[in-house]
Amino acid sequence: MPDMTTPSLRRRLSSMLYESMLLFGVLFMSGWLFSTLLQQRHALYLRHAMEAWLFLVLAVYFIWFWTHGGQTLAMKTWRFKLVDTTGQPVGLWRAAIRYLLAWLWVLPGLALASTVREHAWMLFLIPAANIALWAMAARLDPQRQFLHDRIAGTRLVNAILPAKPKKNG
Repeated sequence: MPDMTTPSLRRRLSSMLYESMLLFGVLFMSGWLFSTLLQQRHALYLRHAMEAWLFLVLAVYFIWFWTHGGQTLAMKTWRFKLVDTTGQPVGLWRAAIRYLLAWLWVLPGLALASTVREHAWMLFLIPAANIALWAMAARLDPQRQFLHDRIAGTRLVNAILPAKPKKNG
């Protein structure tokens, strides 16, 4: 059973920043593959299909890592993992629900910002405020879990490092 201590908010947000840098490469290569195979010559050509493709690529990335060891590459680096509320590995459906709910970090802010067309800076300010409010909501949770984790029945917990083998001799 893993240590059920919740990593600090700073560590989790730092991990997200690191994850976004790693995902840049994954999404770049996926977008290049899509554009090359479908001979996309203009950014608006097949735009919605490209968005759906990248959404699917992200889903496969996160769900696969969460269901195979409970850690993405960034979570391994920052030494925490995803488990269910009892400390057991996360199943496919729970991981998929968590992935969909995690989009609440950005989608409400983007949807609201798209309705405010008077000021271009609102396209940054409103989603940033949405992200900040979502992150600060973890302070209201008694176990300091994010809202999407609470709803999905998952937890981020500290990962225990494997013991180093002792040298003989």
